[in-house]
Amino acid sequence: MLSPLLIAAFAAQGAEDGISKLQLLLEQLIDWGVGAGGRIIGAVIIFVVGRFLISFLNKMVAKLMVKRHVDRSVQSFVKSLVNILLTILLIIAVIGKLGVETTSFAALLASAGVAVGMALSGNLQNFAGGLIVLLFRPFKVGDWIECQGVSGTVREIQIFHTILTTGDNKVIYIPNGPLSSDTVINYSREDTRRVDWVIGVEYGENYDKVESTVRRIIAEDSRIFTTPAPFVALHALDTSSVNIVMRVWVKSSDYWGVYFDMNKTIYAVFNKEDIAFPFPQLTVHQKKY
Repeated sequence: MLSPLLIAAFAAQGAEDGISKLQLLLEQLIDWGVGAGGRIIGAVIIFVVGRFLISFLNKMVAKLMVKRHVDRSVQSFVKSLVNILLTILLIIAVIGKLGVETTSFAALLASAGVAVGMALSGNLQNFAGGLIVLLFRPFKVGDWIECQGVSGTVREIQIFHTILTTGDNKVIYIPNGPLSSDTVINYSREDTRRVDWVIGVEYGENYDKVESTVRRIIAEDSRIFTTPAPFVALHALDTSSVNIVMRVWVKSSDYWGVYFDMNKTIYAVFNKEDIAFPFPQLTVHQKKY
């Protein structure tokens, strides 16, 4: 049997070993905490400074493009692209500072590239569509266009979407992919546009009088071009009216002003000249027995 003194010695030795292991564990935890805290603080500093630098670089790129008179359509696209690329680089830097191997992270992204590409196929198509829009320039910022069943003024061309503002101040986001492959009507590309009206008068009105009145109204509007010459002709003998077509050329910026003003003027002058406007009529003949 072991003596009590020997047992006490073993117990003391075991206690000392346990205390040593606990101290070692605490020291490792403290070292890890200090290291992790330093990495976290470093990552936070990198993130804050990175966001500041991204904002500064975005403003610098924007000023540079304005100074070089780069088209506004290209400006919005480039600013959006630069902001996304710089943000991705910042995220990689923060992850690297936290201790994650960026090479492993890049390998993980590469291995997941096929799946991500399939998931983001629509966005990739929109990105390619944005490049096509900037390359062939069917429209630019500030143009009034019609496409995808909507119309409005182009406000921005981003890497994935084109932003339109409608006449009643609604904002529409159109994906660049369908936009680049669909029909686009650009109402602002040309400096001049033709304005058309079809005016109906009653049967029995003197056509020569009506035509001369219309031509006089047209001649009094200085916004209407004399070349090409205004066109006035008898358009059709309709069910309840004699229709007269009017076609004139104006500046694109004057289109709607001329259109609405001419409607108002024709209504006032025709009433003054006793030229009657038609309304639907049905003549019924009753047979006498």
